Amino acid sequence: MYINLFLIFLRIGLFTFGGGYAMIPAIESEIVDKRKWMGRKDFVDLLAMAQTCPGAMAVNISVFVGYKLRKLPGAIAATLGVALPSFLIILLVAMFFHTFQDNEVVKSIFNGIRPAVVALIAAPVFSMARTARIGWTNFWIPIVCALLICLFNVNPIYVLVAAGMCGYLYGLLVKPTE
Repeated sequence: MYINLFLIFLRIGLFTFGGGYAMIPAIESEIVDKRKWMGRKDFVDLLAMAQTCPGAMAVNISVFVGYKLRKLPGAIAATLGVALPSFLIILLVAMFFHTFQDNEVVKSIFNGIRPAVVALIAAPVFSMARTARIGWTNFWIPIVCALLICLFNVNPIYVLVAAGMCGYLYGLLVKPTE
């Protein structure tokens, strides 16, 4: 199991461009859909916890998934798997950066990759929205939260605390259906 966990996260870390958020669909596909090691709700809960912790999203989610599946050794295996490719790639880039930093082909490739990375980051948003039961009655909540953070520079911690308090008050006033 530890080797499988390491290899899964190694493959995800090696072939997913765009950082931790772009890795979410690949991790979800492997852990939830393909291997069925955990349910979608558990995965979304771990994802929410990973987002609230400081640090790189890919490392945080690998720690939480690995720990949920096999405690500390699982967390270590998953984290090493996801971090090793980035470490090695950055090491190689740092060693040879000066030779290709002004190459027009490299610049063009990165200009093409950037929009695709935005799509890779946006795709899990819709999947998470379905799992979190965001529909026509409450779709405005994540939009308002995103606008507060992006346009008004409100600290995300304040947004999370306010949303949690509003959810608590709503739960007191209205019996939630679950």
